[in-house]
Amino acid sequence: MSRVLLFGAGGFLGRHIHGALASHSMVLAPDRWECDLVGIELSALVALLRREKPDAVVTAAGRISGSGYDFVQAHVTTTAKLIEAVAAGAPQARLVRIGSAAEYGAVPHGSAVTEDHPASPVGEYGLSHLTATRLAQLAGESARVDTVVLRVFNPVGPGMPAGTVLGRAATLIRTALARGEERVSLGLLSTYRDFVDVRDVADAVLAAIRSGPLAERIFNVGSGRAVATREAIGRLAEVAGFTGEVGDGSLAPDAGRSAAVPWMCADIGRSARALGWAPRHTLTGSLMALWQETAAGRPTPELVP
Repeated sequence: MSRVLLFGAGGFLGRHIHGALASHSMVLAPDRWECDLVGIELSALVALLRREKPDAVVTAAGRISGSGYDFVQAHVTTTAKLIEAVAAGAPQARLVRIGSAAEYGAVPHGSAVTEDHPASPVGEYGLSHLTATRLAQLAGESARVDTVVLRVFNPVGPGMPAGTVLGRAATLIRTALARGEERVSLGLLSTYRDFVDVRDVADAVLAAIRSGPLAERIFNVGSGRAVATREAIGRLAEVAGFTGEVGDGSLAPDAGRSAAVPWMCADIGRSARALGWAPRHTLTGSLMALWQETAAGRPTPELVP
């Protein structure tokens, strides 16, 4: 059984990645109090890797809100530190980092973006992810560390944080049902997004770990289909039994970067060809799982910096 060191297991993606890996690997998942990737000294991280001898290192830690400084610390600094630590402490391990579709920025409406599409992020969040991805790509291409970057599009499913548009919609719909209200208001309804089930993301991580030598370093993880955000929220309302109106409202404080990207859709051909991965869940199934957890009142998982 392989040994996997997973960072960020307490977050939305990390929780599901841990579950997918646990049936195939021995998963070592320190929480951020045991190992804060931002704060830990490089020497201590190298010592951890030498002690645990992982076959793979996965980082699902990150931030979805904050300042440019926060994003650089959470994505760029931690990736640079992990590359140095893996090279010194576990050179046999594959390093898998979770990237973001925000690295692409605005893309032509109607197109499915490939991994080779020019990346031009519209904000600090996407820029920090792109910088971290470039660091990982350079380390892999120079054969310093065996790296894989999974550019995850819009993950959806159980445990989704309220800071995302569908997570926020689920929270607002739950509140409206409890209060007997007939309207919920959200922003970004005119955008199109590629929603991918968080459990499919976890399967992609497993595929990346188990794959043999890879010629490419970056892989899109999406559904391969763009859906209007308004339609996705409408389907969520149906699943929840909410018959009121879903209307336009104010944007969340950090939604500017999303508004600047009206269309996003993944070309997932490379992931299918090289990793043998393809999404299994439908959007309706993802929304049902999201709503079941929301309706049960389970707390949102922490976002691991």
